Amino acid sequence: MAHKLVIVESPAKARTIGGYLGRDYVVESSIGHIRDLPNSAADTPTKIKDQPWGRLAVDVDHGFEPYYVVPRDKKAHIAKLKKLLKDADELYLATDEDREGEAIAWHLLDELKPGKDVPVKRMVFHEITKQAILEAADNPRELAMDLVEAQETRRILDRLYGYEVSPVLWKKVMSGLSAGRVQSVATRLVVDREQERMKFRVASYWDLDGTFDAGSGHDPRIFPAKLYSVDDVRVARGSDFGNDGELSKRDRVHLTRADAESLAGALADTTYAVRSVESKPYTRKPYAPFRTTTLQQEASRKLGMSSSVTMSVAQRLYENGFITYMRTDSTTLSGGAVQAARTQVRELYGADYVPDQPRVYASKVKNAQEAHEAIRPAGESFRTPAQTGLSGDQFRLYELIWMRTVASQMKDARGESVTIRLGGAAADGRDVVFSSSGRTITFHGFLRAYVEDTDDTSKRRDDVETRLPALAEGEAVSAASVTPEGHETKPPARYTEATLIKELEEREIGRPSTYASIIGTILNRGYVYKKGTALVPAWLAFSVTRLLVEHFPRQISYEFTARMEDVLDDIAGGRRDRNTELAEFYFGSGDVEGLKTLVNELGDIDARELATFRVGDREEGINLRVGRYGPYLEGDEDGPFAGKRANVPDDLPPDELSVAKARELFANPAGEEIELGQHPETGLRVVAKNGRYGPYVTEQLPEDAPKKDRPRTGSLFKSMSLDTITLEDAVKLLSLPRVVGEDADGVEITAQNGRYGPYLKKGTDSRSIDSEEKLLSITLDEALAIYAQPKQRGRAAAQAPLKELGNDPVSGQPVVVKSGRFGEYVTDGEYNATLRKDDSVEDLTLERAAELLADRRARGPAKKAAKKGAKKAPAKKTAKKSTAKKATKKVAKKS
Repeated sequence: MAHKLVIVESPAKARTIGGYLGRDYVVESSIGHIRDLPNSAADTPTKIKDQPWGRLAVDVDHGFEPYYVVPRDKKAHIAKLKKLLKDADELYLATDEDREGEAIAWHLLDELKPGKDVPVKRMVFHEITKQAILEAADNPRELAMDLVEAQETRRILDRLYGYEVSPVLWKKVMSGLSAGRVQSVATRLVVDREQERMKFRVASYWDLDGTFDAGSGHDPRIFPAKLYSVDDVRVARGSDFGNDGELSKRDRVHLTRADAESLAGALADTTYAVRSVESKPYTRKPYAPFRTTTLQQEASRKLGMSSSVTMSVAQRLYENGFITYMRTDSTTLSGGAVQAARTQVRELYGADYVPDQPRVYASKVKNAQEAHEAIRPAGESFRTPAQTGLSGDQFRLYELIWMRTVASQMKDARGESVTIRLGGAAADGRDVVFSSSGRTITFHGFLRAYVEDTDDTSKRRDDVETRLPALAEGEAVSAASVTPEGHETKPPARYTEATLIKELEEREIGRPSTYASIIGTILNRGYVYKKGTALVPAWLAFSVTRLLVEHFPRQISYEFTARMEDVLDDIAGGRRDRNTELAEFYFGSGDVEGLKTLVNELGDIDARELATFRVGDREEGINLRVGRYGPYLEGDEDGPFAGKRANVPDDLPPDELSVAKARELFANPAGEEIELGQHPETGLRVVAKNGRYGPYVTEQLPEDAPKKDRPRTGSLFKSMSLDTITLEDAVKLLSLPRVVGEDADGVEITAQNGRYGPYLKKGTDSRSIDSEEKLLSITLDEALAIYAQPKQRGRAAAQAPLKELGNDPVSGQPVVVKSGRFGEYVTDGEYNATLRKDDSVEDLTLERAAELLADRRARGPAKKAAKKGAKKAPAKKTAKKSTAKKATKKVAKKS
């Protein structure tokens, strides 16, 4: 029976769309890409293996023609699509409307080869709702070959870079490494930031904190202020110091502790008068609707989701018709979406919150595709989160998108900002000025619906108010207290996923749709690891980056990588020729050396020098070397540590490897035991060791102990060292986790130390505490006082893992045990699996956690895929090789 065949990318999308189109349509998925450049020698056809360009699968000498193959696991599916096409009277290519989706559509067309009697239509849509799908079916367009050219150019660029540069890394750094045109630049950003931290020198500075009394007629009566100037010279703040620890602004007074204490004493009897009151209107406009990068950043800040998890959840929301397309750099909203948002504002908050005119947002992203919409709830009327029936991560992410979209069509927040300056004379004659800033919000506007979080903890959120008394110039106030306050400057903050995405976008490196996979790649390759939410470069990344900077400076430069995005945009717009650009990249032109020349003329590279980094001054005689099995320390032949080696813990950040730490590692190499004595209660031998994750103490069980018994261990506090650890200290560490007591309902409260710091645990509610020492001393009353405080939202609310188990054998990601709303569960960052009735956190092993996660995966997409695969006939081996030749140009025949 004749039908219209519609091909989309995913099975979930196919099911949803199939329900909208009706019986005349057959909707099938391509299950992603249906062909690509061969990814291994086994996939490379015999006919091209002997070609000079066979390894690349790109004929660099004849127009950079790619040689595509259908992967073995897709051949049966292609056969199925061809069978469906035989009975079709029309073919609709309904892949995503971006370069990747356009390329998938072209690959399908070129591989399926529909006959002349089968019209081919390109069907595009931005949301999966019935109205949008029916309109897309009624208004198809032609295939956009410029977009296909741009995607193909990117794929070839990435192939040339990866396949030419990666072998250099194998030979000179370590086998199995990979280089990527954008991933290597992202790694360099993380390494450069760590190097800034390593060069950073702490500067200390002091100021005065004042608490002032405005008198009984004012509300509030008591308010804070900070020392602003002394004798008309501004007091130095942290921002006035450079990373070298020196004061960068000379027109500042740098107070030492002695200066601050002396000045505080001289102000003991000072009376103050209001020198000035500066008041100005405060207005805050709504944030633009989400695009890919801003969604990833806010999901990281508010929900603790990684960029890959965010995109995975958003993909499911899109495929099931809850949100519009989630790979977009546009902030525009359709007319229907604007009206839907304004209607919802009126219903939820009242007419006073609806602006007179709809808000229009212009994208700040260069070359943004304005044909796309921002990420918003799907449909011409928005479902509230409660109306969706969603749960878990999908509910939380939908709620975030919904709130942001609704808020974008609300009125501005309005209020008043006030700065008060208070002046007085110290006993020694110096004139001092204190300053206090406040903000009141008289109309919250969009802030009622949504407030954006900030990566900089020193900055106030837009909804934070600080009320000050209504003082007039010349009015007298008294000081309730003036206290010296010491500060230290902080090194540049490490990147988080959110801030790295922001940095990549600001530098115009890569595309929004690729950031999640870029970050996933540098994490999975071991170039970068996470410490909390911070991205820390491994020493391996230092070696790789050093080689690339020294021998491939153009290809690893931020400016060149950004310029390549402009080139790809121009190809997509038909303004540049792809072959010309590929030739310049690979072969070079004029004074510019191409990639091929650089690889072929590398010259001598001292692999040992690449992997060696000096720790401290040359006189210290200490080197860090990046070895096959990880980083280690080695002394100079003529230095104080000659002939000595010591492994560096895997989780020791590079900026924490000081000379003192290196000496400690030399003194206590990993594996060597320091005997501390017998445990006074168990009688077991207690030893201290330097392990893979830092120094720790442990009990030694007798040889005949049952295999199920596990020795107690405890990591040393940051204030402890192996040189000074005592048996008494070790006994305290082995007592953790410590039962603090029970609350009024009889729920036990424990103090525990985790990967992300010390915390309290009561049932499923965890609260951070501010020092490791408090783990041993915190009382029940102090713990109850902490639990009496409202739990912070956002990043601070993230609960510390209860236990760390190792890497999952399937995903390769770290597996931890966490507490959730419905009890304890294990997670590898992608899947969560609730513990069963007989599982306990204390006895849980990595093997058991892997079983639970495997079972969870089997009930997810993997189960559906297996069910479909069971119906397929096994793929037959064939000698036929698939090639791709564009219908729009003649391709040189391959010999």
